[in-house]
Amino acid sequence: MKALIVVDVQNDFCPGGSLAVSDGGQVVPFINAVRGGFPLTVFTQDWHPKGHQSFASSHPGAKVGEMIKVGGVDQVMWPDHCVQHTEGAEFHPDLDRRPGDRVFHKGELEAVDSYSGFLDHDREHETGLREFLQRQGAGEVYVTGLATDYCVKFTVLDALKFGLRVSVYQRGCRAVNLQPGDESRAYAEMEAAGAVLLP
Repeated sequence: MKALIVVDVQNDFCPGGSLAVSDGGQVVPFINAVRGGFPLTVFTQDWHPKGHQSFASSHPGAKVGEMIKVGGVDQVMWPDHCVQHTEGAEFHPDLDRRPGDRVFHKGELEAVDSYSGFLDHDREHETGLREFLQRQGAGEVYVTGLATDYCVKFTVLDALKFGLRVSVYQRGCRAVNLQPGDESRAYAEMEAAGAVLLP
């Protein structure tokens, strides 16, 4: 079975959000157009508690965009975003979500971040997505969403590690591009790991 994984199409990553991705809202019409072609669609949702350790505001003197060590792990400092039960954490209002669609939360632990829809950064805490796809018999996934160079990339890389066949809809993704070229490097890394890049 083929499944569509929609990564983090949430208000805070769209125009007007606290961590808005350039043209982030433009992925919504594309996702809505393709989801009907899949027997299974799942969504990941960044779901941080207040004071999450990926927030620059949680580290006095830290600046958004810089890298610091958190629990011995390199962590980019982000503005507060996708805080549980806030409007910013909600899905884009025009996104086609239907009764029965499964949502997998990530980044719920205060001290551990999660870009991947499968695993937290500590590589110990799973979201349940892998087990769910296995139970549904989904051996092939198509990935779309936000943002290409972070949550999409790490979701794709973990899907490949778990033995899934993976394709990435480039028209359905947008990048943060903290550094020039991050988007193209992310696509190159996904392709080198075995993902198929679709226009």
